Amino acid sequence: MTRTTLAPQYDPSAVESAIYARWEDAGVFTADPSSPAEPYVIVIPPPNVTDILHMGHGLNNSLQDVFIRFERMRGRETLWLPGTDHAAIATHNMVERQLKKEGTTRQAIGREAFLQRVHAYQKEKGGIILEQLKGLGASCDWTRTRFTMDADYSKAVRHAFVSLYQQQLIYRGHRVIHWCPRDLTSLSDEEAEFEETDGKLYHIRYARVDSAQDKEGVVVATTRPETMFGDVAVVYHPADERYSGMRGQMVQIPLSGTVIPVETSELVEKDFGTGMLKVTPAHDAKDFEIARSLPNADPPVIMTEDARMADVERVPAELRGLDRFAARKKIVELLEAQELLVKVEPHRHAIRHCYRCGTVVEPRLSDQWFVKMKPLADKALDEYRRGRIRFVPDRWGAVYENWLSEIRDWNISRQIWFGHRIPAWYCDEGHITVSETDLTTCPTCGKPARQDEDVLDTWFSSGLWPFATLGWPEKTADLDRFYPGHTLVTAPDIIFFWVARMVMLGYHFMGERPFETVVLNGIVRDQQHRKMSKSAGNGIDPLEVIRRFGADALRFTALAAAPIGTDIVLDPADLETSFAPGRNFANKLWNAGRFALANLPDDALPHPTDLDAAHFELADRWILSRSQRTIAAATEALERFRVSDSANAIYQFIWHDLADWYLEQAKPRLYGSSEGGAIARAVLAYALETSLRLLHPFMPFVTEELWQNLPRRPNSETTLLALSSWPEADARLLDAEAEDRFARVQALVTAVRTVRSEYGVEPGRSIRAVVEPASTAALEAFNAEQHTIERLAKIGRLSMQAGADGIGAHQVLPDGSSVFVPLGDAIDVKKECARLGEELARLDQQLGNLTATLANENFINRAPAAVVERVRAKEKSWREQRETLAGKLRVLGCT
Repeated sequence: MTRTTLAPQYDPSAVESAIYARWEDAGVFTADPSSPAEPYVIVIPPPNVTDILHMGHGLNNSLQDVFIRFERMRGRETLWLPGTDHAAIATHNMVERQLKKEGTTRQAIGREAFLQRVHAYQKEKGGIILEQLKGLGASCDWTRTRFTMDADYSKAVRHAFVSLYQQQLIYRGHRVIHWCPRDLTSLSDEEAEFEETDGKLYHIRYARVDSAQDKEGVVVATTRPETMFGDVAVVYHPADERYSGMRGQMVQIPLSGTVIPVETSELVEKDFGTGMLKVTPAHDAKDFEIARSLPNADPPVIMTEDARMADVERVPAELRGLDRFAARKKIVELLEAQELLVKVEPHRHAIRHCYRCGTVVEPRLSDQWFVKMKPLADKALDEYRRGRIRFVPDRWGAVYENWLSEIRDWNISRQIWFGHRIPAWYCDEGHITVSETDLTTCPTCGKPARQDEDVLDTWFSSGLWPFATLGWPEKTADLDRFYPGHTLVTAPDIIFFWVARMVMLGYHFMGERPFETVVLNGIVRDQQHRKMSKSAGNGIDPLEVIRRFGADALRFTALAAAPIGTDIVLDPADLETSFAPGRNFANKLWNAGRFALANLPDDALPHPTDLDAAHFELADRWILSRSQRTIAAATEALERFRVSDSANAIYQFIWHDLADWYLEQAKPRLYGSSEGGAIARAVLAYALETSLRLLHPFMPFVTEELWQNLPRRPNSETTLLALSSWPEADARLLDAEAEDRFARVQALVTAVRTVRSEYGVEPGRSIRAVVEPASTAALEAFNAEQHTIERLAKIGRLSMQAGADGIGAHQVLPDGSSVFVPLGDAIDVKKECARLGEELARLDQQLGNLTATLANENFINRAPAAVVERVRAKEKSWREQRETLAGKLRVLGCT
């Protein structure tokens, strides 16, 4: 083959789209259910269909792609199944905002017209993120792309609901749920998120009826006085002696005069507030449970769906129609005026907010559909405890276990119009029919049937993702071959919403876990450690990063930055610096590859094991052994999901071992035609090929481009690196002795380079060096690579003797060897002494001022402790710098 000439600089924009198209054309990403290879499956956490790529997606999908490419190269039949989620509430809200701008509402235009608007919005905005993932290099099987509202997927959702209903695991219940007054829908426990809030505890007097002797009545403490008009009783703990004998007496609700009884309940916390609790069953879940044991405690609803005081008899006329918080303020004023407000205390407590819009959630009595969770959770919990499902990092397993251990029934109905409509039909006779097929008449009485207006919680349909995407409930070839899956990569904030529910539903419907390992990535944060988000104005647009630096730069920077599960910090104000690690590495690889390929023939080169090792130089043996160590380390790290460890091991090998050391050592041989040159070229070709294979899952584009220019062996693998095999360590090439000896050479060269830098020796000036080896092994290593040492350290003559003296610098190497670099003829000693003396004098003056500051008692006593500590740390650092300068002056014999 004839290779193309590589450009002097790597330009990602010139190659990435063409490479991706080639992968797609070759069917690299398409899984074959008839393949005999062992499968490896990842299902993508489906982004919202209208999402735009952000850095969280960038990190998460880069991780998934690493695992998929790694296992593909290891010969497994990989399926990375992509798709999008309909995101019912989010999409619903977006379209409602559009309607509001147009001066109308969904209620005004009707359900069918509203859904048409939703579908038009999704058609306009939907699917963009999947195309953006291609730009990231994601090797998903796009032929299997799914959407949670597809016809087949919708069929699976309906089948799941009906099956669970028939198994008595779904039921319709009348109970207090979390209600979002803004979105006008119920929420699950997980969607109503707690936030610590500084509130108030109001102590309110309820007057006793027909008791002139008791003007005090009973005092109730509450954080929500606006709900008191829905009280059906006040209760105290039966063991609370303060209220002994009060059961059965009657009190009046302040401001309304409604009479309610005093009762007892063991659910009351005696130590909270006054120990007397108001019971508001329609607006508090705990109160609802208490009221179930009370006589004649029908729960009155005293708020509207949008959290305004209802127009009902129990609510005073002047409060009707007020927003709940405005009503609270007004109620407090009225209570004070009537001397019914005993006191108000500050009270910090956790209040639930809607996870979507942040609105304070209102507990509300309502008819909703629920899933019985304990029968499903028991299996998911048991399988985790048996080690059948594991979390990386493993600390998240305890979170999963705790949630499943305390799980409550799941409210799955939502009062919005977009989504999977609940397959339940009602008739005027009160019959409820749950069916997989649409009904027009009631099968029980034959009267007209109307479908439930509500839709299912999006997480219900998403919980079926690992198997509904493969054709379930039909018995398809994909379902048979690719379920169960293997790895799920997601964020820890949806362990409850999604991960646990997939596990429960997977075991229930498929009898097997949906995946073996849950890998939980960290969060991308800015330099103030705030989570990046568009709304906070601190986000990074991955597409801009890709345009400027390439997909590989983004991927490697994110992947190598921190261990799995650890947050990564980037600076949105300085993309150049933030993504320098990946960009610089791509350039380093390109330059090393370009140099290597320019010195390799077009024809195939022999594998190092086919050469006579007796003719290998120390550096050849060393780089071949380091290759095997890196293969083993990178492989083990990926098998353990330690992505950053793998990335950094590969980085160290390519940047330092191959580019900085072996290429430099081999240059003279590469330019020649001797046997040594042939060996160097074969070893270099092997090391470069191994590097590209190892790095490919992390940086697929630049590695693929370089791979296309490698010399090919007869009957070689596919020309695509994406389909080539992962390297395997070869024990025959391990050479601990070579690694030890070449490490001594590296230490010597580095020591001499340090002296040159510290004493200002001109870069092109040749110097002398005298080394005293600490052992025979060191002597043999220095002798074997003397020319390499001299060339890389720019030494005119390297001598090996003991007792060198004169003006110069000493360095001790890690193995105990030492090197002396004479400086008298390498630098202008007089000029360097003057420079160092001036620097020392300036530092002494600064140290004097700093010491005086620290001796000032006023400063020590009045300055903040952190400031004093910073000054002390600066003094310590400057004193260390002074010792270094003084040492250099002594070395040069300055007076």
